[in-house]
Amino acid sequence: MSEAGHKTVVVVNAMVAPLLTGRVPDWVDLRGFTSTQELLDMAPAAEIGWFDLYKFDAMADAIVQATRLRWLNSVYAGVDAFPLQVLADRGVILTNGTGINAITIAEYVVMGMLTMAKGYAEVVRAQDREQWLLESPGKQELHGSRALILGAGEIGGRVAKMLAGFDIDVTMVRRSPAPGCIGPDAWRARLGEFDWVIIAVPATPETVGLFTATDIAAMKQGAAVINVARGSVIDQDALIAALNRGHLGGAFLDVCTPEPLPPGHPLWRVPNAHVTMHLSGRAQNKMFARAADRFLANLDRWRRGEAVAPQVDLTLGY
Repeated sequence: MSEAGHKTVVVVNAMVAPLLTGRVPDWVDLRGFTSTQELLDMAPAAEIGWFDLYKFDAMADAIVQATRLRWLNSVYAGVDAFPLQVLADRGVILTNGTGINAITIAEYVVMGMLTMAKGYAEVVRAQDREQWLLESPGKQELHGSRALILGAGEIGGRVAKMLAGFDIDVTMVRRSPAPGCIGPDAWRARLGEFDWVIIAVPATPETVGLFTATDIAAMKQGAAVINVARGSVIDQDALIAALNRGHLGGAFLDVCTPEPLPPGHPLWRVPNAHVTMHLSGRAQNKMFARAADRFLANLDRWRRGEAVAPQVDLTLGY
């Protein structure tokens, strides 16, 4: 308790509240909201918050109203929907979900690469038709291929470790020098070297439109794109055009613009595009358990006056 008799008000989403009940320390007054209105009602009293909502506008409204807030936690890795300037002006610490979903998203990347390499979508369609194929629709091996990973964070790093098991030559892009990595200004000149371009950069204003039509044109003939970042990172119209004319061998898109992708959108009809509806982070059942464990560990650090983690740089947006 920060003062004699005072408990710190911690407001959390009801989806995670059962994972915290009975586990929080006695200086915490834990309150769970079950609706947007309940969050808006509780937010002004919150000193520590976990305000995650699918309705980002309402979540942002609650954050603005939480004038007593000192620390905000989220399971989301991307924080582009948060009012970062408001948090910065008030001196609020923001911890996000970096790494919570890294395992399942990295597995999704590998699944996408194998799906495209082996033409697995065509195998599934043949089964639906009860047709026995005599040839594999995909004959590419991952072994010996080359992959460029844009983004050397938790997801990109885990993807690199998994791809090493396939004997793929991996090059990562990161700001600071490291073995097997190149700098943020060097990757464009080398795009033609890679069979796979994996986009796992953080969602920030600087990464909007990062992968341009010129970059797509510079890719190796028959290469494939895997995007688990944000749809806005890539020039989607240019990507569709490159896929349709056969310059690229495929695209595995867990993210797109807009989301949800509406019926009739041309991306649905591109034969060698795989649209996976932003499901990569949801393809597991451990997200909230991991997030709750991390939050509880951070509560202990907070009580001791130590830094909570992982903290978002509110200026950089990740």
